Amino acid sequence: MSEPKVVVVTGVSSGIGRAAAGQFARQGCRVFGTVRDGRTARPLPGVGLIEMDIRDEVSVRSGIQSIIDQAGRIDVLVNSAGVTLLGATEETSVTEARSLFETNVLGILRTVQAVLPHMRGQRSGRIVNISSVLGFLPAPYMGLYAASKHAVEGLSATLDHEVRRFGVRVTLVEPSFTNTNLDLNAPEAVARLADYDADRSAVTRAIQVNVRKAPGPEAVAATVVAAGLGRWRMRRTPRGEASLLAVLRRFLPSGPVEAGLRKTFGLS
Repeated sequence: MSEPKVVVVTGVSSGIGRAAAGQFARQGCRVFGTVRDGRTARPLPGVGLIEMDIRDEVSVRSGIQSIIDQAGRIDVLVNSAGVTLLGATEETSVTEARSLFETNVLGILRTVQAVLPHMRGQRSGRIVNISSVLGFLPAPYMGLYAASKHAVEGLSATLDHEVRRFGVRVTLVEPSFTNTNLDLNAPEAVARLADYDADRSAVTRAIQVNVRKAPGPEAVAATVVAAGLGRWRMRRTPRGEASLLAVLRRFLPSGPVEAGLRKTFGLS
C-alpha cells in the first residue's frame, strides 16, 4: 500500500488555504498547514499546524525542517498565504508596496527555496502557487496587488522550466472573486488624493458587491487539490467566472475585454 502524499499548505488560518488543507486531508493526504501565530490558530481536522511566517526566512526554514523531521518528505507545496491592497497606484506608498510584495512574491520565493532541496532529492514534487485572474488581467485601484500576481505568474512559469528535470512541476491556480474575509476586509492605501475619490469609491463598492455574491473558497480549493494531485497543467482557472475570463482574455480583442473590466469595477 502506497504512503499518503505529504502536503504543505501555507496560510490555513482562513479562506482558500484553510479550505484546500481540509480537502487534501479528506483525500487521505498527510497535511501540514502553516499559520503565523500558533497560539491563536483554530484547529483543522486532519491538518497539523506549523507556526511559520513566510515574511521571515529563518521562520520558513525552521517550519519546513519541522515538517521534514515529522514526515520525511514533501510531495506537494501549496503557496496560498497572501494579502491584498486597494488604492490608486499614485496613492500607494513604496512602504505599502514593499510589504505586499514581501508576502505575495518573496513569501513564495522563501518557501520554494526551502522546499526544493527536498523535492530535488526525492526526484518528485508539485508546487502550486495561488495567483489570480489579476495575474493576467489589470484591475483599477488594485495595481500593486495585480503587479504582485503578475510576478507570481512569471516566477512560476520560469521555475517550472528549471525544475522539471528533477521530477518537480509548478502550476498556477487563478481564481476570480471569492467570498472570503481577505477580500471583504481588504486594506486600503493610507494616502488619499481627492481626484481619485469618486472612482476609488465606485471600485470599492463594486468589489464588495462582487465578493459577496461570489462562491466561497471550497470551489477554488477543489481546483487547488486537482492542481496538486492531478495531471499537470501550467494554469488552472476554477469553473465559472475565472475560466470565462481566461478564455475571453485569450480570444477577444483587448478593447471589449477592457470595457468589460471597467464595467465590472463600476467605472464608466
